[in-house]
Amino acid sequence: MTYVGLTSYLKSRPEMVIVDKHEAGHADVAVFSTERLTSEAMNKLRALSAERTVPTVLMASELTEAPLLAVVECGVVAILPRAAVTGDQLVDSIMAAAAGNGVMPRDILGKLLKRVEMLQREVLAPNGLNVAGLEPREVDVLRLIAEGWGTDEIAKELQYSERTVKNVIYNVTNRLKLRNRAHAVAYALRAGVI
Repeated sequence: MTYVGLTSYLKSRPEMVIVDKHEAGHADVAVFSTERLTSEAMNKLRALSAERTVPTVLMASELTEAPLLAVVECGVVAILPRAAVTGDQLVDSIMAAAAGNGVMPRDILGKLLKRVEMLQREVLAPNGLNVAGLEPREVDVLRLIAEGWGTDEIAKELQYSERTVKNVIYNVTNRLKLRNRAHAVAYALRAGVI
């Protein structure tokens, strides 16, 4: 699909409102179409994500396993095979992205999950971290804070000094740029680690 064909089709759909490049700050979703994810295409995708923090629908003819994590880092929440996508699938994917959901073919989702598993196994686990960037003892402390335990109770339960518990909390909030204990607990809850 060319730019002209894509915009023409989307303009014909009553549920879509197309904004031009000068009004892109008002967009809810970006659509990025390319033949291949070359380094030039990846640079454009990175630039798009740097200037706008909206979910992106990616249409590509060829998508290898290697750039999947980089694509996700660029805000891509939906990936569509360019040659096989229908107009209705594109609109459904845009609507899903606007609603905070993702859309990916099974094979791409499987590849992405393998990459995340490899990242966990080869990068995070050897450094004592999980995908949320938390160490096991940090998770333990945050779990007990979430249950309403005080610093002294946490120290007794985990057999740490109170100073160690305070240091764990300080390190988490400082490293992840969180405001306070409540923010740290909310972060851990959203990340699904407690």
